[in-house]
Amino acid sequence: MVHLVYCDNKEKVLEKILKGSKTMIVRGSAGRKIPHSRVFEGETLYFMKKGTAKITAKAKVKSVQNYVKLSEEEITNTLLENQPKLNLTTAQQTRWHKKCLCLVEFDGLEEIEPLDFDHQGNMDDWLIIEKIEDVVVGTSIPYNYEKSKF
Repeated sequence: MVHLVYCDNKEKVLEKILKGSKTMIVRGSAGRKIPHSRVFEGETLYFMKKGTAKITAKAKVKSVQNYVKLSEEEITNTLLENQPKLNLTTAQQTRWHKKCLCLVEFDGLEEIEPLDFDHQGNMDDWLIIEKIEDVVVGTSIPYNYEKSKF
């Protein structure tokens, strides 16, 4: 599987990734949701700056940490321990202070020829797809949420 990761434009997430100051992505929620337990070492991440409809970089998943039912202290410690890779702002630390966390470290980052993203309704900020062409203008297929269910 490949993953399309929306990067927050206000916090300049993609810029940090491209500069090399961010080598880990976090997703969190009160309960398990995508990509928790659905992203694996060796898979490909594609990155898109939210609001641009352009997929501009890709990398390989190096490692994944999945957590459930974390205490307040465990959440704080997990984010703090990984802060050198996450490079989170104070606002992001607050946003991702959740009981269920998925931390995805990546390497082998490369900028790619921009691909036009074919946005479809109700898409989340992390898509799990068979191949990137499934969400690119001209080759896209209707997004199937079956791959996003537990």
